[in-house]
Amino acid sequence: MDKKLLLLLNGSDSWLLDSLMITFTNALTWIPFYLALIYMVIRTNQHLKSVLWVFGCAALCLLFAGAFDDIIVKPMVARLRPTHDPEIGGLIRTVDGYRETLYGFFSAHASNTFSIALFLSLLVRRRLFTIILFVWSLLNAWTRIYLGVHYPGDVLVGLLWGAVVGYAVYRFYRKMTVPATYSFHLCWIPIAVFLLTVIMALLMVLFFNMRHFS
Repeated sequence: MDKKLLLLLNGSDSWLLDSLMITFTNALTWIPFYLALIYMVIRTNQHLKSVLWVFGCAALCLLFAGAFDDIIVKPMVARLRPTHDPEIGGLIRTVDGYRETLYGFFSAHASNTFSIALFLSLLVRRRLFTIILFVWSLLNAWTRIYLGVHYPGDVLVGLLWGAVVGYAVYRFYRKMTVPATYSFHLCWIPIAVFLLTVIMALLMVLFFNMRHFS
């Protein structure tokens, strides 16, 4: 079932989607968004200790959601990525030869981004900000299926584990310190940067592909 669903969802005949997916799956694409989130946290929390608590808990999300997966779960489960699976590897539509490492259960992209999205949404508690965070996380998760480097089950488990980690880290944060109140106008900074990043990625993909075809 997982393999059939992947073959249904993997890839397309669109060079535009191919280029966007390979762009969005790259963590470097989101550096402006990360910096905007960091700026929002620093501006909101007046004391260094408060800022460090937020950054430390975000690091815990990445440790338990992603590093735990990469170091322990993937080698232990040893489930081959679709691109490396001899049964369906030849049927996977890859983009620019993108294949990733050998094992793929579960998706660290999905777990990392969802844990951060849930932690920050519980911390900030602004509706539009929350929507943007989950759109960002689910977009990252979708790219993994589109590019054929994860089965849908890998991504689903990653999202669920990310939710567990994000919520647990938030509960820990609340027990250790008192959250600051995040103003709506500061939340607009990462929201605007996210939207601009998506728009710029689209424009760059269109520009470079038009040059290629001209």
